Amino acid sequence: LGTDLLGTSLLVVGPAGSGKTGGVVRPVAESLCLQALAGRTAVVVVGAAGAGLGPSDAYDVVIRIGSPDSVYDLDLYGGTTDPDEAAAVLAEALVGDLADPHPGSDTRRSTTVLAQLLGPFRAVHGRFPSVPELRGLLDGAPAPLAALRQGLQEAGQESLLRELDARERQMGHPGDVGGVLADRVALLDRPAFAGFFDTSGESRPFTLKALDHPVRVRVDLPERGHADASRMLARLVLAQFAASVTVREDRSLFACLVLDDASGVITPESVRGIQRLRSANAGVLLTLRTLDDVPRPLRGPLLGATGCRMALSGVTPWDGQDFAEVWGKEWTEARDVTDRQIIAESPAGKAVHAVRRAITGKAPTARAVTVRQVERERWSASELAHAVPAGHAVLSLTTVKGEHAPPLLVDLRE
Repeated sequence: LGTDLLGTSLLVVGPAGSGKTGGVVRPVAESLCLQALAGRTAVVVVGAAGAGLGPSDAYDVVIRIGSPDSVYDLDLYGGTTDPDEAAAVLAEALVGDLADPHPGSDTRRSTTVLAQLLGPFRAVHGRFPSVPELRGLLDGAPAPLAALRQGLQEAGQESLLRELDARERQMGHPGDVGGVLADRVALLDRPAFAGFFDTSGESRPFTLKALDHPVRVRVDLPERGHADASRMLARLVLAQFAASVTVREDRSLFACLVLDDASGVITPESVRGIQRLRSANAGVLLTLRTLDDVPRPLRGPLLGATGCRMALSGVTPWDGQDFAEVWGKEWTEARDVTDRQIIAESPAGKAVHAVRRAITGKAPTARAVTVRQVERERWSASELAHAVPAGHAVLSLTTVKGEHAPPLLVDLRE
């Protein structure tokens, strides 16, 4: 799986123990890291802590979120100084999974709420808020809002004061999304993450803006005890990756994001982001235990946005049905063989048939062969669910130039 194939992105679906990490993710990550050493790629590998995505010395940057031993931190705002851009990425991470799953939906309301707070805060303090500060502002705590208002009045920021006024008016409305955002931010405002997402400049935060030069990055997510926070951080990394690589001035370097478990990560905005990666010389590798982890309206767009698709042994028949539909049908030659009984009309013929029946015990028949062209699925749902041997997968490939190969059975154990 070279960069010409990963540039169209790869979706891997298979149950637990089918070989997604060991047979696909780890070899691809190792290959991309070697190419990064040669100065040809930039790679970000995201997975649970202890998932076996390679040793730490194989990466330039290792971010262990929730571990006090982590040398690097993760920038919650993606290294941007634009409040609107930071609000858009952060809204996707916090509540992207709560948006209407249909492809046309978005998180504009949540983006507006965050922008109404991030802009004034940065104007007053010269930085974005930390996690506890952002939680207090979204909760509508009087003291932080009053201090922010006083700072804006002293600086003469009338336009930002209007933004803050609008936020305070909306807090009293029943449909305000500020409370939902505050609840999601509270998942990161935990003692385990107290030393992370620092905005004071005292830590070493990594930003995905650094993907304009060869770099090997591994992000360990705190799966145990913080499953919701891990899914939120995975959405954050994917949103920052899509936003960063599409605005690079120099796109000659291939950038790839390897996401070991994309459960809860696929949203309408992330699908749109994946669709834009091909023209930005970038791609993603996503693994799922089942397509049921993706909302039904997004399964077709996701399979359409990824040029390379892999179904491992053990997928369910309903997952196989989605793959069968996207892989389409092909014309094949069908041969129908029929035997019909021969009826004799003359006395001599009847005598001969009687002798043959006495010898063989069967009536005389004639075989007829009919050859016709029929359209059948390349791989049916039943074949994908029951005919793929253990350790194998069905893989279809598409290059960035548009060349494609039909789904073929491959052995992942070699």
